[in-house]
Amino acid sequence: MSLLYDSHCHLDAPEFDPDRAGVLARARAAGVTRQLVPAVDRAGWDAIAGLCAADPGLRPAWGLHPMFLDRHQPAHLDELADWLARHRPAAVGECGLDFYVEGLDPEAQRLYFQRQLELAREFDLPVVLHARRAVDEVIASLRRVGHLRGVVHSWSGSEEQARQLFAMGFCLGIGGPVTFERAQRLRRTVATMPIEHLLLETDAPDQPDAGHRGQRNEPARLAVVLETVAALRGESPEAIAQATTANARRLFG
Repeated sequence: MSLLYDSHCHLDAPEFDPDRAGVLARARAAGVTRQLVPAVDRAGWDAIAGLCAADPGLRPAWGLHPMFLDRHQPAHLDELADWLARHRPAAVGECGLDFYVEGLDPEAQRLYFQRQLELAREFDLPVVLHARRAVDEVIASLRRVGHLRGVVHSWSGSEEQARQLFAMGFCLGIGGPVTFERAQRLRRTVATMPIEHLLLETDAPDQPDAGHRGQRNEPARLAVVLETVAALRGESPEAIAQATTANARRLFG
C-alpha cells in the first residue's frame, strides 16, 4: 500500500464531531499516514493543537482564513505571533485572499494576509495559501514579502501562474476537483507540472471527488485523487505517492 500525506484537511470541522476517530481510522487504513490540519480562525488553534497532540500523524497549521473575516480581530495577529513563538507549528495558514465570495472586505483581507506572510518569514515557516480569483495578487504579495515557501491549496489558476509559483519554489495542492472531467485546465497543469511541486490534498470535509459529489469528504478518499493524478501523468500511483509524500514532509515535517 502506498503511504500518503494529505496536505490539507480540516479535521477540526464540526462535520467530523460524530465520528472523528472513525475518520482517522479509515484514513490510516487507506494509507494516509500523515495529515496537515490548517486552522481558519482563532478558535480553531486550540482545537487543532489538541487533535495534533493526541495523534502523531497530524500536523498543525495556525492562521486566519480570508473567508471568515467576521471572526477575526486585529489582536489575533499578535496572538498568532505568540503562538508561533511558543508552539512552532508545521505552517502558517490557512491564509490568503478570496475575491469570489461577496461581502468580504478586500482591504481587511489584505491586512490580515500581509501580516501572516510577514510572520511566516519571521519564523521561517511555510504558508498554506487560499487564492480564489486572487492568484495574481497573491503572487505579487509573495514577491513583495520575499523569502517564503509553501503551497497554494486547491489550485485553480492558469499554467502561467503556476510557472510563476514554481519559480518561487511553491507547491500546488491538488484535490477532488481534478477528478472532474470538465476541469480541463487543471488537468493539463497536473499532467505536465514538475512533480517536485505537487502535493495531494482532500480539503475534507469539503471538495469531494466526482464519485462522491454532494457527500462529506474525508481523508481516506485521498486515494481517489492519487489514482486520477497518476492516470493523468501516465505514472504509477506508487511513484506519485512517494514523490508527493516526500514533498509534503519536506515542507511540513
